[in-house]
Amino acid sequence: MRVFADDFFKIYDPSEGEDKVWYINDHTIIKASDGWHLFGITHEEPAKPLEEILCGHAVTDNLLSVPFSKAAVPFSAEREQGELHFWAPHIIKYNDLYYMFYCAGSLEGHDKYRIHLATSKNLKDWTRHKDNPLLIDGFDARDPMILRVGDEWVMYYTCNSTPQGGNYCVACVTSRDLVHWGEKKVVFTSHLSGTFAGPCESPFVEKVGDWYFLFIGPYGGYGASYCDTAVYASRDPFAFSGDPVGRIPSHASEVVKIEDNYYITHCGWGQGGVFLAPLHFELD
Repeated sequence: MRVFADDFFKIYDPSEGEDKVWYINDHTIIKASDGWHLFGITHEEPAKPLEEILCGHAVTDNLLSVPFSKAAVPFSAEREQGELHFWAPHIIKYNDLYYMFYCAGSLEGHDKYRIHLATSKNLKDWTRHKDNPLLIDGFDARDPMILRVGDEWVMYYTCNSTPQGGNYCVACVTSRDLVHWGEKKVVFTSHLSGTFAGPCESPFVEKVGDWYFLFIGPYGGYGASYCDTAVYASRDPFAFSGDPVGRIPSHASEVVKIEDNYYITHCGWGQGGVFLAPLHFELD
């Protein structure tokens, strides 16, 4: 089994039309009736992750041939809502409503980071859900991603083995209604431990055939390579282990499916924008 990507090409430069250089980090891409929309963490270079409060927004008619154009900022963190950051949005559509899950940080400490929900009918006007926070965990629990498995929803996110630190993990919770979530379950544990950034960031799970593929990174940590994503395979969406079946030169990756073809994104601090590459799954 092997997962690999072709060459990346740029689909969005957040610095266009700006006096300063900007970046997009963790992000989400969704198709709507008026085209494709990209939402993500955005900030001026150099990176200041603890000061990221703005939701970047861009649109395009054709994801594969027309670069995204910048749209108005639709959302930002609000301290009066208990939000310290706006991190790692993930958007799905269900019953004609868009659900945006994001990490709001915490005013109480890194062991009490909050996952919040906002909803919209048009991807422009967003309303925070009255039941926020949906989830509280640490260390810096963040990077939510939603997948439908059977008759329930699964929210994957990154955290540590304890809210105060420990082994880097990918955990999940499940829900029937996208608002009320059950008990935490750890689906992947790294042999590395610590706090802040680790190798289990930006979890994304894609089902291909009978297999589930978990994309996380940065594999090997931040440094010279900076942006490797590891891919793990399992027939069980709640248990991933073993050696990677792929290693993609990308950061904060999201998988996008267009008809029968798969693509993977790349972005991050100092990367110059958002990039896309064809993605291939060779199954045994």
